[in-house]
Amino acid sequence: MSDEFVGRFRSGRMVGNRPESLATWRVTTGDPEIAEKVSELMGGTPAEWETSGEDFNEVVTQLDKVLIVIEGPNALTMENCQWGHSGLIHHCDGVESLMEKNKGQPCGCPPLMEDRKAQAKSGRGPAPDTNLVFRLAEDYDLGKFRFKSASWKLAEVVHEIDEALSRHKGEVLAELCLELVEFTTKSGQGVRYRKPMITVLSAHDPA
Repeated sequence: MSDEFVGRFRSGRMVGNRPESLATWRVTTGDPEIAEKVSELMGGTPAEWETSGEDFNEVVTQLDKVLIVIEGPNALTMENCQWGHSGLIHHCDGVESLMEKNKGQPCGCPPLMEDRKAQAKSGRGPAPDTNLVFRLAEDYDLGKFRFKSASWKLAEVVHEIDEALSRHKGEVLAELCLELVEFTTKSGQGVRYRKPMITVLSAHDPA
Protein backbone atom coordinates (compact mmCIF):
# COMPACT_ATOMS: atom_id res chain seq x y z
CA MET A 1 0.00 0.00 0.00
CA SER A 2 1.20 3.49 -0.80
CA ASP A 3 2.65 5.38 2.15
CA GLU A 4 0.21 8.17 1.26
CA PHE A 5 -2.74 6.12 2.54
CA VAL A 6 -3.11 4.37 5.88
CA GLY A 7 -6.15 2.33 4.86
CA ARG A 8 -8.92 1.70 2.39
CA PHE A 9 -12.70 1.73 2.86
CA ARG A 10 -14.56 -1.05 1.05
CA SER A 11 -18.26 -1.79 0.59
CA GLY A 12 -17.86 -5.53 0.06
CA ARG A 13 -15.57 -8.55 0.06
CA MET A 14 -14.97 -11.78 -1.80
CA VAL A 15 -16.40 -15.00 -0.38
CA GLY A 16 -14.78 -17.77 -2.37
CA ASN A 17 -15.03 -16.55 -5.95
CA ARG A 18 -18.18 -14.52 -5.39
CA PRO A 19 -18.42 -10.86 -4.37
CA GLU A 20 -20.48 -10.08 -1.29
CA SER A 21 -21.94 -6.66 -0.54
CA LEU A 22 -21.83 -5.52 3.07
CA ALA A 23 -24.29 -3.46 5.13
CA THR A 24 -21.44 -1.74 7.00
CA TRP A 25 -18.06 -0.36 6.04
CA ARG A 26 -15.07 -2.69 5.81
CA VAL A 27 -11.67 -1.11 6.31
CA THR A 28 -8.40 -2.73 5.25
CA THR A 29 -4.91 -1.60 6.21
CA GLY A 30 -1.32 -2.80 6.42
CA ASP A 31 -0.91 -1.34 9.91
CA PRO A 32 -2.33 -3.33 12.88
CA GLU A 33 -2.42 -0.13 14.96
CA ILE A 34 -4.62 1.56 12.35
CA ALA A 35 -6.93 -1.47 12.41
CA GLU A 36 -7.20 -1.24 16.19
CA LYS A 37 -7.99 2.47 16.05
CA VAL A 38 -10.65 1.97 13.36
CA SER A 39 -12.15 -0.75 15.55
CA GLU A 40 -12.33 1.67 18.50
CA LEU A 41 -13.98 4.36 16.37
CA MET A 42 -16.34 2.27 14.26
CA GLY A 43 -16.74 -1.08 16.04
CA GLY A 44 -15.83 -4.49 14.68
CA THR A 45 -12.89 -6.75 15.40
CA PRO A 46 -9.52 -6.54 13.61
CA ALA A 47 -8.57 -9.72 11.75
CA GLU A 48 -6.24 -10.82 8.98
CA TRP A 49 -7.48 -11.77 5.51
CA GLU A 50 -5.89 -13.38 2.48
CA THR A 51 -4.71 -10.80 -0.03
CA SER A 52 -1.84 -10.26 -2.44
CA GLY A 53 -1.65 -6.65 -1.27
CA GLU A 54 -0.09 -5.21 1.85
CA ASP A 55 -3.40 -4.33 3.53
CA PHE A 56 -3.78 -7.75 5.17
CA ASN A 57 -5.58 -6.39 8.26
CA GLU A 58 -9.33 -5.85 7.99
CA VAL A 59 -12.12 -4.55 10.19
CA VAL A 60 -15.73 -5.17 9.25
CA THR A 61 -17.10 -2.22 11.20
CA GLN A 62 -20.53 -1.77 12.76
CA LEU A 63 -21.26 1.52 10.98
CA ASP A 64 -22.82 2.20 7.60
CA LYS A 65 -21.94 5.90 7.77
CA VAL A 66 -18.97 7.91 8.97
CA LEU A 67 -18.05 11.60 9.13
CA ILE A 68 -15.06 12.42 6.96
CA VAL A 69 -12.92 15.42 6.02
CA ILE A 70 -12.24 16.03 2.32
CA GLU A 71 -9.51 18.46 1.22
CA GLY A 72 -11.57 19.73 -1.73
CA PRO A 73 -12.74 18.83 -5.24
CA ASN A 74 -9.34 17.43 -6.22
CA ALA A 75 -9.76 14.67 -3.63
CA LEU A 76 -12.67 13.22 -5.63
CA THR A 77 -12.09 11.87 -9.14
CA MET A 78 -14.13 9.76 -11.53
CA GLU A 79 -12.61 8.03 -14.54
CA ASN A 80 -13.73 5.22 -16.83
CA CYS A 81 -11.73 2.01 -17.18
CA GLN A 82 -12.08 -1.16 -19.23
CA TRP A 83 -9.78 -4.12 -18.68
CA GLY A 84 -8.94 -6.87 -21.14
CA HIS A 85 -6.73 -9.96 -21.07
CA SER A 86 -3.70 -7.80 -21.87
CA GLY A 87 -4.48 -5.18 -19.21
CA LEU A 88 -6.08 -1.75 -19.43
CA ILE A 89 -7.60 -1.26 -22.90
CA HIS A 90 -9.70 1.87 -22.33
CA HIS A 91 -9.11 4.72 -19.86
CA CYS A 92 -10.86 8.07 -20.16
CA ASP A 93 -12.58 10.91 -18.31
CA GLY A 94 -15.79 10.50 -20.30
CA VAL A 95 -14.72 12.99 -22.97
CA GLU A 96 -11.02 12.50 -23.69
CA SER A 97 -8.77 9.44 -23.61
CA LEU A 98 -6.27 9.08 -20.76
CA MET A 99 -4.38 6.26 -22.49
CA GLU A 100 -0.75 7.06 -23.35
CA LYS A 101 -1.15 6.10 -27.03
CA ASN A 102 -4.00 8.54 -27.72
CA LYS A 103 -4.12 10.82 -24.69
CA GLY A 104 -6.27 13.91 -25.21
CA GLN A 105 -8.15 12.53 -28.19
CA PRO A 106 -11.95 11.98 -28.06
CA CYS A 107 -12.64 8.75 -26.19
CA GLY A 108 -15.79 7.85 -28.09
CA CYS A 109 -17.95 7.24 -25.03
CA PRO A 110 -21.63 8.18 -25.39
CA PRO A 111 -22.64 11.37 -23.53
CA LEU A 112 -25.51 9.76 -21.60
CA MET A 113 -24.72 7.68 -18.52
CA GLU A 114 -27.45 5.16 -19.40
CA ASP A 115 -25.80 4.45 -22.76
CA ARG A 116 -22.37 4.11 -21.13
CA LYS A 117 -23.82 1.64 -18.64
CA ALA A 118 -25.38 -0.42 -21.44
CA GLN A 119 -22.06 -0.55 -23.29
CA ALA A 120 -20.19 -1.59 -20.15
CA LYS A 121 -22.68 -4.36 -19.35
CA SER A 122 -22.29 -5.77 -22.85
CA GLY A 123 -18.50 -5.66 -22.60
CA ARG A 124 -18.17 -2.94 -25.25
CA GLY A 125 -17.26 -0.05 -22.99
CA PRO A 126 -15.61 1.05 -19.73
CA ALA A 127 -17.08 1.14 -16.22
CA PRO A 128 -16.72 4.00 -13.73
CA ASP A 129 -13.80 4.14 -11.33
CA THR A 130 -14.54 6.72 -8.60
CA ASN A 131 -11.79 7.56 -6.13
CA LEU A 132 -12.10 9.54 -2.91
CA VAL A 133 -9.29 10.53 -0.53
CA PHE A 134 -10.28 11.63 2.97
CA ARG A 135 -9.53 11.68 6.69
CA LEU A 136 -11.77 10.55 9.54
CA ALA A 137 -13.39 13.51 11.27
CA GLU A 138 -13.16 11.77 14.65
CA ASP A 139 -9.42 11.18 14.31
CA TYR A 140 -8.04 13.57 11.71
CA ASP A 141 -4.40 12.82 12.51
CA LEU A 142 -4.81 9.09 11.92
CA GLY A 143 -3.97 9.70 8.26
CA LYS A 144 -5.52 9.58 4.82
CA PHE A 145 -7.89 6.82 3.73
CA ARG A 146 -9.22 6.13 0.27
CA PHE A 147 -12.37 4.67 -1.21
CA LYS A 148 -12.61 3.24 -4.72
CA SER A 149 -15.98 2.43 -6.25
CA ALA A 150 -17.34 1.06 -9.52
CA SER A 151 -20.89 2.08 -8.54
CA TRP A 152 -22.88 3.61 -11.39
CA LYS A 153 -25.21 5.28 -8.87
CA LEU A 154 -22.28 7.13 -7.33
CA ALA A 155 -20.78 7.96 -10.73
CA GLU A 156 -24.07 9.56 -11.79
CA VAL A 157 -23.84 12.19 -9.03
CA VAL A 158 -20.08 12.79 -8.84
CA HIS A 159 -20.51 16.11 -10.67
CA GLU A 160 -23.07 17.23 -8.06
CA ILE A 161 -20.74 16.26 -5.20
CA ASP A 162 -17.89 18.06 -6.94
CA GLU A 163 -20.00 21.23 -7.21
CA ALA A 164 -20.91 21.01 -3.51
CA LEU A 165 -17.24 20.63 -2.56
CA SER A 166 -16.33 23.62 -4.75
CA ARG A 167 -18.69 25.89 -2.79
CA HIS A 168 -16.34 25.75 0.18
CA LYS A 169 -12.80 27.00 0.51
CA GLY A 170 -10.40 24.59 2.15
CA GLU A 171 -11.40 21.34 3.82
CA VAL A 172 -14.97 20.08 3.88
CA LEU A 173 -16.92 17.98 6.38
CA ALA A 174 -18.95 15.25 4.69
CA GLU A 175 -20.68 11.95 5.35
CA LEU A 176 -19.65 8.74 3.61
CA CYS A 177 -22.42 6.18 3.84
CA LEU A 178 -23.78 2.94 2.46
CA GLU A 179 -27.32 3.99 1.68
CA LEU A 180 -30.01 1.28 1.73
CA VAL A 181 -32.06 1.05 -1.48
CA GLU A 182 -35.25 -1.02 -1.58
CA PHE A 183 -37.78 -1.37 -4.39
CA THR A 184 -40.05 -3.87 -6.10
CA THR A 185 -39.63 -4.69 -9.80
CA LYS A 186 -42.51 -4.80 -12.28
CA SER A 187 -42.53 -8.57 -11.92
CA GLY A 188 -43.04 -8.23 -8.16
CA GLN A 189 -39.53 -9.19 -7.12
CA GLY A 190 -38.11 -7.35 -4.15
CA VAL A 191 -34.67 -5.79 -4.59
CA ARG A 192 -32.50 -4.63 -1.71
CA TYR A 193 -28.94 -3.33 -1.91
CA ARG A 194 -26.59 -0.67 -0.56
CA LYS A 195 -25.13 2.12 -2.64
CA PRO A 196 -22.16 4.26 -1.58
CA MET A 197 -22.95 7.94 -1.26
CA ILE A 198 -21.07 11.11 -0.30
CA THR A 199 -23.01 13.99 1.29
CA VAL A 200 -21.27 17.33 1.69
CA LEU A 201 -22.25 18.96 5.01
CA SER A 202 -20.22 22.11 5.67
CA ALA A 203 -16.80 23.67 5.75
CA HIS A 204 -14.54 21.78 8.14
CA ASP A 205 -13.86 23.57 11.42
CA PRO A 206 -10.91 21.86 13.11
CA ALA A 207 -11.63 23.65 16.41
